[in-house]
Amino acid sequence: MRALIPTFFFFLLHLFLSPLTPKAQEAGDQREDKLPWRMHTLFSVECQDYFDWQTVGLMHSLRKANHPGPVTRLLSCTEDELSRYRGMNLAPTMVVPSMSRHPRTGDWYPAINKPAGVVHWLENSQDAENVDWVVILDADMIVRGPLIPWELGAEKGKPVAAYYGYLKGCDNILAKLHTTHPEWCDKVGGILAMHINDLRALAPLWLSKTEEVREDRAHWSTNITGDIYGMGWISEMYGYSFGAAEVGLHHKINDDIMIYPGYIPRPTVEPVLMHYGLPFKVGNWSFSKLEHHEDGIVYDCNRLFPPPPFPREVEMLEPDPNIRRSLFISIECINTLNEGLHIHHLSAGCPKPRWSKYLSFLKSNRFKELTKPKYLNQPASYTTVINKSRIVGEFHGRKPKIHTLFSTECSTYFDWQTVGFMHSFRLSGQPGGVTRLLSCTDEDLKMYKGHDLAPTHYVPSMTQHPLTGDLYPAINKPAAVLHWLNHVKTDAEYVVILDADMIMRGPITPWEYGARPGHPVSTPYGYLIGCDNVLAEIHTRNPSFCEKVGGVIIMHIDDLKRFAMLWFHKSLEVRADKEHYATNITGDIYASGWISEMYGYSFAAAELKLRHVIRSDIMLYPGYVPESASNIRVFHYGLRFSVGNWSFDKADWRDIDVVNTCWAKFPDAPDASSITTGDPDERARDLLSIECAKTLNTALYLHHQRRRCPTEDVTRGESAGEKKLEDKVKVDTVLSDFNSSTGGGLPGEKKLEDEVQVDRVLSDINFSLNTSSTFHRSEAETRSNMRWMVALWGIFVLVFFCAASFVLSGRKRAVLKPRSSRNKKR
Repeated sequence: MRALIPTFFFFLLHLFLSPLTPKAQEAGDQREDKLPWRMHTLFSVECQDYFDWQTVGLMHSLRKANHPGPVTRLLSCTEDELSRYRGMNLAPTMVVPSMSRHPRTGDWYPAINKPAGVVHWLENSQDAENVDWVVILDADMIVRGPLIPWELGAEKGKPVAAYYGYLKGCDNILAKLHTTHPEWCDKVGGILAMHINDLRALAPLWLSKTEEVREDRAHWSTNITGDIYGMGWISEMYGYSFGAAEVGLHHKINDDIMIYPGYIPRPTVEPVLMHYGLPFKVGNWSFSKLEHHEDGIVYDCNRLFPPPPFPREVEMLEPDPNIRRSLFISIECINTLNEGLHIHHLSAGCPKPRWSKYLSFLKSNRFKELTKPKYLNQPASYTTVINKSRIVGEFHGRKPKIHTLFSTECSTYFDWQTVGFMHSFRLSGQPGGVTRLLSCTDEDLKMYKGHDLAPTHYVPSMTQHPLTGDLYPAINKPAAVLHWLNHVKTDAEYVVILDADMIMRGPITPWEYGARPGHPVSTPYGYLIGCDNVLAEIHTRNPSFCEKVGGVIIMHIDDLKRFAMLWFHKSLEVRADKEHYATNITGDIYASGWISEMYGYSFAAAELKLRHVIRSDIMLYPGYVPESASNIRVFHYGLRFSVGNWSFDKADWRDIDVVNTCWAKFPDAPDASSITTGDPDERARDLLSIECAKTLNTALYLHHQRRRCPTEDVTRGESAGEKKLEDKVKVDTVLSDFNSSTGGGLPGEKKLEDEVQVDRVLSDINFSLNTSSTFHRSEAETRSNMRWMVALWGIFVLVFFCAASFVLSGRKRAVLKPRSSRNKKR
């Protein structure tokens, strides 16, 4: 009798603590009675702990979301696995023979169990004879609202599915090889909602096409399939698409139904399905299903996944309403999983868990409100209101906030570029702040000396890809921008992205160059010929939107947040496409994939259908003839340039430390007076080249001065101050000659020249102080110390006399007071 009491107690406790489940079931039953058609939901798993905790989460979410109709788990197991399996009670189940190891080929491919399970269900289940519509889900999903096929828009011959854009094989030779109707191949997956007759026609082909694509090893490469591992892992997805094309199904593709936690949903859209197939994070907390591949959490009493931040913490964590909404979806996903595990543990007879703040939250009204059923067409809970004036790109006299970014690595090569960039940034009049995105390994960071060169955001290095081992430093640029967006709070409305090997000559602003939401500003990169050929057709759905741009980028923050992840992924995708590295395809003269990041930018922008304002008057490569010299705002010294017999190539200085070697500099550029050409274009070209080189050397000089380098050992009889003055005169001469040759200068150039001269005069003063002889410095310090000593002694004497005066006056009052008292008593 005593043994029965705890069991009965926990049964009552389960009923008390999980009122959502019976209520949800009751609501679902009531809705089923009103449904015009019969529906059934399927999902496929295997006999593993990994799928068991996913099953608990999915089943709990289906009940919580009031999802109608029966559910069947298609459990693929070998006989040996089934004899040891302990999770038969987790869901209504149909056991399916495992095809993880193919019975004919011996190929190990567990994903084939999904179509094989559906075929088995159609052939062997009575439920398949009594249903009109079928919804097929994956186990690693959390349902937020009822998924009713006809309400989602499904029709006979027109199933509903989510968009899977990376299935590029629908557009190339893969579809031509594996279906007679490649034009009907749809890039879909995730949720599938279709009529039972369509499923009966599709299922056998889904299975056979999966086997067919899996065996086609000759076409597993990333550039054909989009599979970043190039191992045929997504053959089942292609099996579905090719099978549907063969049957003649035309999908209604809905990109709003499903979301991956960590992604930002579109404004006004409330996704009704979460697919946690990818890692996601909120602040310092993160979750990845792969980390729990052998986790028996379902069978460990009262153990839950690490709890995410509470809603109140999320509200404080992120001010941007769109990102905050994404974070709420992420914590809802893991909280629903944990709630399902908690209820399961109670129903399994586990002892009552100790009270915790987190469990209390899972039972709170706030959590119930946050996780109440969602409906696809209802307004989103955390939407943002967009200022209409920003949509049309008119600033109405208001200048939005700007922030400038540039990307570097932990090397002295990037340090001298940073010194030059920051010097020019300070003189340019660029509004807003600036951040250096510094990508470093832990080992590099320990040895790094240049922390003070610029305001810095530190980024983990992606130079060597953690999965593929590919050495590609350029990937750090999109990776760093993505990291900055995810870790830094900014109130900037526009972001200017530049490269470290640039010298700014004036401000770069959205209001001057016409940037607006959906229309970034950039400069032309005509050699990106891949926008016009097969490369764009392979790597973007919208090749007509591919634009040959790069260098300077001015982008609205909302666009950048949508764009950055795609930029990163497309860069990796193009980098992996080694079959199309050829110069005649990419325009890369080295044919080695070095400009993959540039294509990643253009293809990602095409995916979002961003239209650039392309301005050729912003940036100039020194050594090129300027189109409109007076408007150039940026020198990009990425290529070798020369004036007469003098030349400069940044690559020559890759391993030379000119930042930490006192007074090191680049070879002096020629004087402006040495330019003898009578051609005005050539003269303007050479003057600009000289200006770029002089600016770099001036920046290095001021850097060494700030580092308090010792006095130069001058062997030619001229002091460092005299040499500095000579350089100043030379640069002023260059500017004067350039302005006279071009008929003017930058808007506000006089102001900039004044700032440059003031900066240099102050630098000369500081330099003369810092480079005085040791004797003079010590003499000045001695005089200064003497003044302090005299002042301190004076203060001490003054305080002493004040204290003495106070004590003496107090004694006088003390002597007089008793006498008066005695007189009164008498």
